[in-house]
Amino acid sequence: MPTISDVAKLSGLSKATVSRVINNHPYIAKEKRERVEQAMKELGYVPNPSARRLRGSTTSTIGVIVPRIVNPFFSYLVNSIEQAAYKNNYQVLMFQSNEKKDKELYFLNLLKNRQVDGLIMTAIENDWEVIEPYTKFGPIVLCNEYLTHSNAPIVRLDQSKAAYIGTKHLIDKGHTKIGYCTGGLFAEDGKDKDRNNGYQHALSEAGLSIHTNWIFINKHTIDDGRKVMKQLLEMADRPTAIFTGSDEIAAGVIMEAKENGVRVPEDLAVMGFDDQPVAEMLEPKLTTIRQPVDELGEKSVAQLIAAMNSKETVPENIELPVELLVRKST
Repeated sequence: MPTISDVAKLSGLSKATVSRVINNHPYIAKEKRERVEQAMKELGYVPNPSARRLRGSTTSTIGVIVPRIVNPFFSYLVNSIEQAAYKNNYQVLMFQSNEKKDKELYFLNLLKNRQVDGLIMTAIENDWEVIEPYTKFGPIVLCNEYLTHSNAPIVRLDQSKAAYIGTKHLIDKGHTKIGYCTGGLFAEDGKDKDRNNGYQHALSEAGLSIHTNWIFINKHTIDDGRKVMKQLLEMADRPTAIFTGSDEIAAGVIMEAKENGVRVPEDLAVMGFDDQPVAEMLEPKLTTIRQPVDELGEKSVAQLIAAMNSKETVPENIELPVELLVRKST
């Protein structure tokens, strides 16, 4: 098995220079870097990442925690993160928490064990008091999901405004009976709390009261959307419009509605959230709130790299704009 000494000998450079190339040191002449890379290629030499970590070197690796990669929103978000990271000479490891606290802690320990240099968390399962101690091992950036009382950099949307303009759009269309899907009804902080507030604000402003039977909790998937529609079908008094928490849920609602003779939007107006590709593939095409997923990924990587290159992380809260896209489903 070739060693770093073999690479040094073949390239005609010192072991120290080879080591700096392997560890992606910024101040290496292009010609020397190319000689080392060519020697490594000819010898089939692969650096040992474990040994590099033991020596206290960086891994040039970013970790990304998502709740479910099968959700297209998170697939596109990870794609944006990976492309931005690659442009900055970082590789990405993706971890799927499945919304479980213990899995999230397992991935946080990878930061503690120096298997990643920093983490981007697109979902949060544990309290910040549990997560915060891991920041001494490397920076953590909160992307999309957030906790307002954390001391981590945040890249987010104005979720309250997003839910408000979505709900207000349905009210402006003449609806007074509006259902709502949420990830968590009693969230004390973060995205769900802000969305819930936006929904309530729009109803209150219009003089409408909340109908608890029309609130659906912990809904995330297409199958959840189908179940929501089935529940609506069983109601004697049901809403004429529904604001879902994602385009996935909205897709499930629309599919189940069509199979049961419920016309969209004539009998039920449906509002999505995210602007995933499925939004324009549905029939009717889905009215939704657009999230700038590419910007979310790019700015999160920029924040993380800035934090990794700084001895003292200065928390920054970046808020990106949201946009209402009106199509045929409302």
